[in-house]
Amino acid sequence: MGSIGIGRWGPGGRSEPMRFDSIGLEPRWASITARYGTCSKAHQANRRSRFLTEDLQILIEGCARSFHHQGTILMISKSYLSLAGGTLLLLSLVAACGDSTTTSDATAPIVISSNPANGAVGFPLNGAVSATFSEAMDPTSLTASTFQLTSGATVLPGTVVYADSTVVFWPAAHLASDGSFTATITTDATSDAGVALATTYVWNFTAGKVLAPGLPVNLRSAGDFVILAKSGISTVPPAAITGDLGVSPAAASYITGFGLTADSTTAFSTSPQVTGKVYAANYASPTPSKLTTAVGDMELAFTDAAGRAPDVVELGAGNIGGMTLAPGVYKWGTGLLIPTNVTLNGDANAVWIFQVAQDLTMSSAASILLTGGALPNNVFWQVAGSVKLDTTAHLAGVVLTHTSVTLRTGASIQGRLPAQTAVSLDGSTVVQPAP
Repeated sequence: MGSIGIGRWGPGGRSEPMRFDSIGLEPRWASITARYGTCSKAHQANRRSRFLTEDLQILIEGCARSFHHQGTILMISKSYLSLAGGTLLLLSLVAACGDSTTTSDATAPIVISSNPANGAVGFPLNGAVSATFSEAMDPTSLTASTFQLTSGATVLPGTVVYADSTVVFWPAAHLASDGSFTATITTDATSDAGVALATTYVWNFTAGKVLAPGLPVNLRSAGDFVILAKSGISTVPPAAITGDLGVSPAAASYITGFGLTADSTTAFSTSPQVTGKVYAANYASPTPSKLTTAVGDMELAFTDAAGRAPDVVELGAGNIGGMTLAPGVYKWGTGLLIPTNVTLNGDANAVWIFQVAQDLTMSSAASILLTGGALPNNVFWQVAGSVKLDTTAHLAGVVLTHTSVTLRTGASIQGRLPAQTAVSLDGSTVVQPAP
């Protein structure tokens, strides 16, 4: 059996949720509607989680058909509409509703916490200023104009990143020692239901004198893949890949050289060159939604990494061959060349972020060496151009590139390759980091 959801059109043509009533529900459908309550809330939960779960998909698809009566929308599941007599029951429900005067449960969002707290002192000079909301927010409404950090009359430049009901402001440079700062989020910030922040939120804090240990970049669902690309993944066999592969919005035909075999579910493929699963945007549900979310998270991670304030700029004039580097954020306004081995020395909590404005190039046989307990999942290469590893070169870390990655014959990576265009391999080895 199906279920009926009742709602009404609100301002701007938005659907304002009302409670579900259920009639002869199957246990699965009943449990889902009991959990989410309304079609609108299911959509909001989907946006908050940024992953279309099977339950949410069932509920949202069940809400796909609607009927209008005096401003009221009666949502009915597809399975229910296929039943004989469904129309008569629907008309009975319309009559029972009468004049629709149910009020909306849309709520004005508020800030429920901030970091630092209002009045805090000793905030790290490289800290990120953040706020968490009571409701899921519209990411497009959270920008450098609606979320500002000021020192006196000066508006500080920075990068705004929103995910999971929390907005983060990364200042473009380290805060001034002992400086006083004011953070402001205006009422132009809106929830994902289009409701403005209840009131402008303002808090003040004072910086300290020291830097905090660096924080890793949150890959979110993009971290589920060892290689993730938008336009394609190709290999000259044999490759040895450990972890899942994904392409989106490209189709499986843009994954070449792997000898793919489709699974019976048609949601993924396998390959003798891949210890893991291979996903593409044209595979069966829930794969398309899963990949769309992962690509969005990849782009968000790129923005996050690019927004960190640098500790060191233009090291070696863009050539760091032979160097041993401590944890920190390194930035170049040019390309970066690694002609010989580079050592990253730090413990298991140490974080390195390399911001490269052009291409990253590793010469043949050059390697990134991790010492002192350093981990590849705490090393991030944020590259605005392309990434090229020559024959037998070895790189450790997560490569967040705005364009492409090319591994020539025998090159290898211990890390991940989230690329916003394509990844090309040639007898290459790519191994995802341990959790």
